[in-house]
Amino acid sequence: MDHTCLKRCPVGIQTFENIIKDDYLYIDKTDYVYKLTHGAPKYFFLSRPRRFGKSLLTSTLKSYFEGRRDLFKGLAIESLEKEWTQYPVLHFDMSTAKHVDKERLENMLRFQLSEYEKKYGKSEGAVEVNDRLKGLIMHAYEQTGQKVVVLIDEYDAPLLDVMHEDTELPILRNVMRNFYSPLKACDPYLRFVFLTGITKFSQLSIFSELNNISNISMQKPYAAICGITEEEMRTQMEGHIARFAGTLAITPEEMMQKLKEKYDGYHFTWPSPDIYNPFSLMNAFENEELGNYWFGSGTPTFLIEMLRKYNVIPQAIGQREVFATAFDAPTERLTDITPLLYQSGYITIKHKDEVSELYTLDIPNAEIRIGLMHSLLPNYLASRSEDGKVIVAKMYLCLLKDDMDGALGLLRDFLLTVPYCDNTDYEGHYQQMLYIIFSLFGMYIDVEVRTPRGRIDIVMRTTATLYIIELKLGQSADAAMRQIELKDYPSRFAMSGLPVVRVGINFDNQSKTISDWKIVRG
Repeated sequence: MDHTCLKRCPVGIQTFENIIKDDYLYIDKTDYVYKLTHGAPKYFFLSRPRRFGKSLLTSTLKSYFEGRRDLFKGLAIESLEKEWTQYPVLHFDMSTAKHVDKERLENMLRFQLSEYEKKYGKSEGAVEVNDRLKGLIMHAYEQTGQKVVVLIDEYDAPLLDVMHEDTELPILRNVMRNFYSPLKACDPYLRFVFLTGITKFSQLSIFSELNNISNISMQKPYAAICGITEEEMRTQMEGHIARFAGTLAITPEEMMQKLKEKYDGYHFTWPSPDIYNPFSLMNAFENEELGNYWFGSGTPTFLIEMLRKYNVIPQAIGQREVFATAFDAPTERLTDITPLLYQSGYITIKHKDEVSELYTLDIPNAEIRIGLMHSLLPNYLASRSEDGKVIVAKMYLCLLKDDMDGALGLLRDFLLTVPYCDNTDYEGHYQQMLYIIFSLFGMYIDVEVRTPRGRIDIVMRTTATLYIIELKLGQSADAAMRQIELKDYPSRFAMSGLPVVRVGINFDNQSKTISDWKIVRG
């Protein structure tokens, strides 16, 4: 196959018209566009994490409703749609209103309204943004003789930065409530209304007054409306996979496995096809490098602060069992971190028990797991976190050679240089630190693993070895090893097929580092 003829991936391009006209790769989602626009409901809301294709979908809807048949040549909808009616489309992008106060938010709304008022006219006496929106819809309807399409992308963007601020949130929420309020009154003039966002704010009028809005975020027919499925990759990105595989000198199937481990694993309902993160996938194909693109595109400072607020330890971020009402709760009613983690894309649905209706939520893939652990590392290494990442990399190289002794020696010496951290006077602090470090290796790691006679502090599995690790604080490595032997932890893994290595580690109360360790093989 001639890989020089492959279309470029549209990294950072969210406008459907530009992707098509400039001949970028487009993953065909137009069958979903047809399904959305030809059903009974006409008000829709879709929630997906940031950079997951919501803006491109909204732009595709805009081109469709503008009757731009030329842009859809060769796509699924070309053979489905027969009429291609041109409607007046009002497209509002709220992502431009991040980190704003009340005055700047209102100015942004006025500016976006004025652009359409130049085309359709402005009602006399209309000053407030809600009156101007209502007048704009009616003018567009009267001028064109067609009902109006309203597309609102990232409707919640102005609110996300202040969603836990008691003062600013109500102020900005009232501005947005006022702006969206005409949508119900203008129902006779509207053909289609589509909103996207990350979360839902229950006290906005868009949800309290538009009681007929269809939230398709968890509807199975729309499970893959954003993101990229494995089937889409194999049918529409085959050449890109082969070229990437050639660069890494591996087979296409091996390439698929690497991409799957790194970027796959999202589900927004159950059952659902596996969904790959589109932003990371496109960047990986374009750069031919398996980077942490999505996680790196937005430092989750607020998320890390919320993990602290809700006292969430690293190993408790995933593996949550909840009902749908818990992880899809309105933002103002959060009582724990689960909805924020889910709606932001840091955990996703991994299973649903049909009898109990319990959902299991977990970290989607390696990119998110490693990104989260990197972000949490400063909590345990204070100002030395960047140096700590170097030490972690060197520890990883030791473990690739099955040299646990060398890895622990590196960690001991490094911790001697780390300034004092809070909350280090209990064993759990060191368990959490080791969990983060071992997670960064990309290896299997679990904590508090139950056995018939007790719970193991840490179990880690490499490709060649299974490690049983017991920790002590202010005691001795011998004491840790005696517990492993006394409670016969190794028998729990007799059928694992891997050699079992027992590791006893003691941390010193005063120096805050490893004082001694003991390793027993076999």
